[in-house]
Amino acid sequence: MTAPLRIGPYAIERLLGVGSFATVWLGHDRALDAHVAIKVLAENWSHDLRVRERFLDEARLLRRLEHERLIRVHAVGELPDGRPYAVLAWADGGSLRDRLAAGEIPTPAALRLLGEVCAGVAVLHRHGVVHRDLTPGNILFRSAGPGGPEQVLIADLGLAKALAAASGLTARAGTPGYMAPEQDDPGAVVDTRADVYGLGRLGIRLLAADPSGANPTGPDPSRRVPEVGLRDDVAEKSTRLTPMT
Repeated sequence: MTAPLRIGPYAIERLLGVGSFATVWLGHDRALDAHVAIKVLAENWSHDLRVRERFLDEARLLRRLEHERLIRVHAVGELPDGRPYAVLAWADGGSLRDRLAAGEIPTPAALRLLGEVCAGVAVLHRHGVVHRDLTPGNILFRSAGPGGPEQVLIADLGLAKALAAASGLTARAGTPGYMAPEQDDPGAVVDTRADVYGLGRLGIRLLAADPSGANPTGPDPSRRVPEVGLRDDVAEKSTRLTPMT
């Protein structure tokens, strides 16, 4: 893939990632001497009005919520070919997926991290939003400056919907191994319980799964972490969590 020289006023330095619906580039704002992440709708989806609207919905939603636990949106724009892009804060610490691929996270750190993720999801739920795709790739890290704590951020709200509209979806939405069973049923009501399920699966991945991520079907609840007393039967029950209150 050939990197563009510029996107809007931003000089492009390198590719950060490629997804099913979008490509993310590292850009540099020369006026402010700051890096940004620029998410561009994939070319093969540029003529699908539903996907285009969902792409813009994510930017609008993040801009409306504007919270320190969520990736922030600085601006939106449009390429000469008509594809929309969103200018996001750059998560310079990478993703949880990257860290899990590098090795196992110590239990105390994993528990703290899971607590931070839960707090970010709680922000969404307080605003009536369900994420529906809580995976390691959607948990990002951003340095907070010299001596400051690292920020844990919830990203990729492209699948998120206002709860009032979530039950009207007709297409499968979510990542196998992390999405709740009802997300595979077009007629089911999808609410905050889907995110509670996702948090449970994420917790199993952090505390009990194969740290290599080699299991393609998702977290393996048969592995145990003695430090937290995670037994096989408890791991199984974590897939049937009740809604957050």
